[in-house]
Order: sequence, then C-alpha cells, then structure tokens
Amino acid sequence: MTSLSNKPLRLALVGMSGVGKSYWTTRLAAENIPAISCDSQIESRLAHKLQEGGFQGINGVAAWMGWPDRPEYAERESQYLSEEIASLDEALTSLEKDPRCELVLDTTGSVIYTGNNLLFRLRKLMTVVYLAASNEEHKLLIQRYLKDPKPVLWRGAFQPRHGEAPRDTVARCYPALLAARRQGYQTLAHCTIAVVELRELPEKAEANGKTAGAAFLEKVRQQLKRA
Repeated sequence: MTSLSNKPLRLALVGMSGVGKSYWTTRLAAENIPAISCDSQIESRLAHKLQEGGFQGINGVAAWMGWPDRPEYAERESQYLSEEIASLDEALTSLEKDPRCELVLDTTGSVIYTGNNLLFRLRKLMTVVYLAASNEEHKLLIQRYLKDPKPVLWRGAFQPRHGEAPRDTVARCYPALLAARRQGYQTLAHCTIAVVELRELPEKAEANGKTAGAAFLEKVRQQLKRA
C-alpha cells in the first residue's frame, strides 16, 4: 500500500519511544479515525502480572521489566514481546476480516522484533510511517530513558563491561540499539517523516484553519508521492 487515496485509511506509526507516535495518533483519532495504542494493549494483557507487583501505567510496565542488568529482565522481556506479538496479530486480523475498516496503529519501538510474518502483514495491510529522530534528538531520547525509563527491549544490545555501572552501560549501548532499530524502521516503512518537520506543524495548521491531524495526513501524502 503506497497511497491513501480511494482506500480505507490505515496508518501504522513506527519509531523509537518518545518521537511523537502517541501524540500524532491522538491527533488523528480526533479526526474520528479509529486508533489503537499497542502500549495500552500490552499493558492490559500484562495487567495481572503488574498488579502482583503493585505496578500500573506504562512506567509501571518499565518498572516491572526492571533494568536490563536484573536477573528477571530476560524472562520479562520475553513475556512483553509475546504480548506485543499477540496485540499486533489481533489488530491485523481485524483488518483482514473487514476490508473497509480504518485504523491508526500506534506501535511500540520494539515492533520490528515481532517477526517477519507479522511485519509482512503489517506492511501489506497498512501504510507504515516512520517518524525519524535526528542524531541530536537521539541524545535526548537516551537522556529521557535514563531519567524516566519506558519499556525497552534490548534484545542483546545491553553489553556491560567489567566494573561498569548499569547506567553507564545504558548510555554507551543505547546509541547502538538506536542505530540497529533505525535500519529496521526504514526497511519496514513506506515513507519517512523527520520529527523536526512535525514540531511546528500544529501551529502552522491552526494558522491555516486546519486541524493538526489533517495537516499530518497531508504531510504523509506528500511523502508517499516522493517515495
């Protein structure tokens, strides 16, 4: 799918946590387009495990998973990915059953780890839009993760050195994780929009009598024409 015209609107937003996927999903939902947050779906599926530890919300999911050096992290990372796969499969199955169904899908940063079969279906059924952060913005994402962790699947990228503090390992290894994911997002996406291009879009849209959601869709259409 490389065009939004004359077809049900089906957008999947991909990119690292913190680049604005949820913000733009909310703006598009305000246009009366059905929307699903994969973070919320995963949190719901993990609810009983979170409640056992007194956790709630997306930050609670991160706290439940723990820092990547913790002994329980690998198992909980696997559990999280299992629920993410189930959530994505459920959303895509609903689209396959109803060709007229519209949807904006707010994916997680780890969507690229859900397996080739699901990613093939995602790309076939939806227009995948990659919200790409610059190198400077990546530095901010690292700082944000260190201060306010969100669920992150490291998938072996966390490689501590002898005597290194876990936070120092994160700061050193996170750029490599970002670089690997960037390649995955680019391969998956039908089009890419730089995050910097979206910063002033809501204000410009309002000045022109448009909604932010409508302006975003126009930006996507422009990028698809160039692709």
